[in-house]
Amino acid sequence: MRIAVLSDIHGVLPALEAVLGEPDVRAADRIVLTGDIAAGPMPVETLDLLVSLGERVVWVHGNADREVVEVAGGKQCDYAISRFAGEQLRPDQVELLGTLPMTHAVELGGLGRTVFFHGTPRKDDEVILVDSTYERWAEVLGDLEADTLVMGNTHMPFVRLVDRRVAVNPGSVGMPYGTAGAHWALLDGESGGVTLRRTPLDAEAVGDRLIAESRFEGIVAWVGEYIRENYSDRLAVEAMGRREGR
Repeated sequence: MRIAVLSDIHGVLPALEAVLGEPDVRAADRIVLTGDIAAGPMPVETLDLLVSLGERVVWVHGNADREVVEVAGGKQCDYAISRFAGEQLRPDQVELLGTLPMTHAVELGGLGRTVFFHGTPRKDDEVILVDSTYERWAEVLGDLEADTLVMGNTHMPFVRLVDRRVAVNPGSVGMPYGTAGAHWALLDGESGGVTLRRTPLDAEAVGDRLIAESRFEGIVAWVGEYIRENYSDRLAVEAMGRREGR
């Protein structure tokens, strides 16, 4: 089995469309979404496209998915883009996001028992990074039984070993940190291989389309911050490291 992993799409429909057009994604047996799917400028359209793919898609919730569901239920949120998304979603989409599991596990050939989640297996907004210590990994993983760990949340792609287990973050489709483009990963159960992939995007064209089609009041500034520019991996690691308690 081959699985394409897409994480942190954040409602950036043009980026999602580009990744779904990749031959290896079209040919994959499954597409696993590791959270933060709709909290962005085109939430309704993003969810509709993913739902149209049917049972090929396996969904795992992220902290932003939880937040937009809470907004739809009348709860306050600090993030303007999440407030916007929560107010835009249809009831069926709120129900979909509100029932997503926190983890998904599958036996994946040479990769063994593979567990997908967003932040950590115990908390959807918890941070774990490529340079986190073995002690930190042991703390957040607890007694989780897995040979391969696949996560999202930090928007930065990496593959590393964690005490004989393979840890993978595909990076972000819609809001990449480090290098531009839509980041994703391909897991090959037959070969036991993990490949980090990046789909090039025309940032100006993507930004223009979002500005034209999104109803988010702050779309111009949002596009300038996350599409036409992107945060460096160093700045992101430093900021998220503080959340980790460094």
